Amino acid sequence: MSGRPEPAQGLAGEASSSGSDSVQALVQGREGPAARSRLTRSWKIVLSVVLALTLLLVGFRSHVWPRGHSAQKPRRLYTVIAEYGSRLSNYQAQRQMPKEQRELFRKESQTLESNLREILLLMEQIDVLKALLRDTRAGLHNYSWSPDGDPVEAQGQAEVMDKEMSNLVNYVLKKLREDQVQMADYALKSAGASIVEAGTSESYKSDKAKLYWHGIRFLNHEMPPESILQPDVHPGRCWAFPGSQGHALIKLAGKIIPTSVTVEHISEKVSPSGSISSAPKEFSVHGISKECEGEEISLGRFVYNKTGTTVQTFELQHEVSEPLLCVKLRILSNWGHPKYTCLYRFRVHGRPGGHG
Repeated sequence: MSGRPEPAQGLAGEASSSGSDSVQALVQGREGPAARSRLTRSWKIVLSVVLALTLLLVGFRSHVWPRGHSAQKPRRLYTVIAEYGSRLSNYQAQRQMPKEQRELFRKESQTLESNLREILLLMEQIDVLKALLRDTRAGLHNYSWSPDGDPVEAQGQAEVMDKEMSNLVNYVLKKLREDQVQMADYALKSAGASIVEAGTSESYKSDKAKLYWHGIRFLNHEMPPESILQPDVHPGRCWAFPGSQGHALIKLAGKIIPTSVTVEHISEKVSPSGSISSAPKEFSVHGISKECEGEEISLGRFVYNKTGTTVQTFELQHEVSEPLLCVKLRILSNWGHPKYTCLYRFRVHGRPGGHG
């Protein structure tokens, strides 16, 4: 009986020595996979407890704080997330979009931006006119209550001046809406003019003016030659032909004695590329006798100045004795574009001569 405690002490000593060895091995990183698994499990427990406490703390703060703060912050967060998601989706859509469509989309965006700038400029001018009217009315009101004169008579004069100012503003707005040339256009499509395709150059073929779907072309944005007979002169809505030389045969709305022509192009300020090198430079005008099938009669040679006004009228250098039904426009050069020339609008003016 006296010998039994000794093995217990030996076992306890062995256990303590083995425990210290295991701790030392664990510290030194020499313990086996079982110890590492126990350590990983303990860290998972600690992280779970920390996460639970964090969630409880957040819930407690959202419950205790006023509703205004708790509702305003998630709303801002949702707004930011929605904006970021929309930008990300737009970016992915642009990445998946073909290069030609991206280029077309970019040009259309620039066109919209330029139109928006013009609208904002007009709005500023209207605001200036409104401020001028307010100042004028205020001055007339002060004048009407002048102690030196009759208030009734002064009020009548103020009403007359107000009416005159209103008529003046309406006159200015009417002039802004009117056509600058103020001459009949016999090459206007809506009046009956048309393009004779047999005597007109081919249009410029560009892949940027086409839309594709799975490699199949389904939409063409090329403007036809008839676009030069219409008053729409927004950027991009022009007839383009390859190179710097081309021609268009126009059947007029009626027989006339031509006296002048007008060429219109956009300005550099509204051009999406900031340049109008594709604008025509030298051109000539010819009359065609015998119902668009006879010989050409030279009516003059001219130069379109790209630094001048966008609408330029040229008096013909030669006059014909008989009324003409067809006129041919020949573009001889442009302002430097190597691939194509753009023509926005061409007008023909003259005296009606159908009765002759």
